[in-house]
Amino acid sequence: MVQSVAIVGAGIAGMCTALALAKQGAKVTIFERDIPPPSGNANEAFFAWQRRGAAQFRHPHAFLGLMCSLLEQHHPELLEDFFAAGARKMAFADIVPPHLMAQYRHEPGDENLWMLLCRRATIETVLRRHTETVGNIAIHNATYVTGVNTEMRTDGNHVSGLQLTDRHNQNAQSTFSADVYIDASGRASKFCRWFNEQGIDIQERRDDAEIVYYTRHYRLKEGVEEPARHENEPAAGDLGYMKYGVFPGEGGHFAVIICVPNAEKELRTAIKNGSQFDAICRSIPGLTPWVAQDCAEATTDSFGIGDIQAVWRNFVQDDKPAVLDFFAVGDSSARTNPLYGRGCSVGILHGQILSEVLASSGDSTTRALRFAQRTKEQIGPIFDASLTEDKNGIKRARAVMLGKERNQASSAKKWFTLAFGDALAAAANEKIHVFRGMMRTVNLIEKPGDFLKEKHVKRTVLRYMLRGRKRNSQARVQRGPDRDTMLKHIESMPS
Repeated sequence: MVQSVAIVGAGIAGMCTALALAKQGAKVTIFERDIPPPSGNANEAFFAWQRRGAAQFRHPHAFLGLMCSLLEQHHPELLEDFFAAGARKMAFADIVPPHLMAQYRHEPGDENLWMLLCRRATIETVLRRHTETVGNIAIHNATYVTGVNTEMRTDGNHVSGLQLTDRHNQNAQSTFSADVYIDASGRASKFCRWFNEQGIDIQERRDDAEIVYYTRHYRLKEGVEEPARHENEPAAGDLGYMKYGVFPGEGGHFAVIICVPNAEKELRTAIKNGSQFDAICRSIPGLTPWVAQDCAEATTDSFGIGDIQAVWRNFVQDDKPAVLDFFAVGDSSARTNPLYGRGCSVGILHGQILSEVLASSGDSTTRALRFAQRTKEQIGPIFDASLTEDKNGIKRARAVMLGKERNQASSAKKWFTLAFGDALAAAANEKIHVFRGMMRTVNLIEKPGDFLKEKHVKRTVLRYMLRGRKRNSQARVQRGPDRDTMLKHIESMPS
């Protein structure tokens, strides 16, 4: 049994990992560089809380079925607190399109296909205040981690302490020791650099998604109802040169994101301007009901996030841990494109996996190997699927910029891949069992694409392939201006 744990980072992954370990009786100390949330409700925290350590804090998040199911199983009291703060539950039945409702019958597992609708500030504020009430968890904001100590023992390199610096006195430094050290500091983690400086090599893979996305938050005007989910055009889509989506929150708040390739300079410049951001949104049928002038008003400027990369770090190479008594969870270990909304779910799952591994053995090497194996088995498929989506998005965006038809097949293999994708989209649009399978993948309830192994689904998709690509391709057509029309629209906008 682990007696003491030091966690770096009091984000969602860090705090949920702390809660999981605290239930096992461990004494947990969390070090967080950012200040605590301000007093007041979660809405006040959204506008006032300075979370410099979490670049994505005010960008919209998807709180998927995996995350919700884990909270429901391990921390049901937290869900009640989220709902009390205004978060909403969107069940599977709520997202079934009207034209599929005649086919819908509840099946076992549908209860896990639900999402939590709210802003990240609400999640973090409620989670932070709950974590602070747990007796064997302490959160330190007065000092922050500025380095790591390691020592060589007979079985390998061990982390032996964290170097701390006082927030108000940079000359006041100290060391903190624990049995286990956990990096939950996210995409800005410095541990790999610190290890490398001490001759401990952590293998890392990085793949750039070649995109940037911008967010603007809004609130529905007094007396305006949230647009009905199925009565309008889809509020999320991909036009090839631009992706977009609406993220409903709580209390009438919602956010819109516009994601564009790095190479789309005119679009990138336009979406930085609030009024032009709105004008772009109003040119897309699926966004118009949300951002029409008589429906909503902006509560923030347009703000962006870049450096969108898929990052995978290997802390075990050739069955040998690079460092012992140290574990990285969430984005510190496996970082995916935040556009897919998988980060929070992965972080909570990773923390739960670690708590189970630490409870299973007291041997440092055994723990490291088991954690690496379970990370590969349970987090790896999610990372790989996200990376594939990134690469497909890059190819499509490049084809659109060059004015090429991206659906032209250069080989039989390419033709089959495109034909299968068209058939899958058409089948999901018309058959509830295929739609349900896709939602299991979207919500990370199972490994991405596992539903395609089901005989009923495979037969259906293959049957749709026989209809031909021309007919099936209509299922993925999304209404909106093409690239040339959008660029002309931008040129006509006042600066």
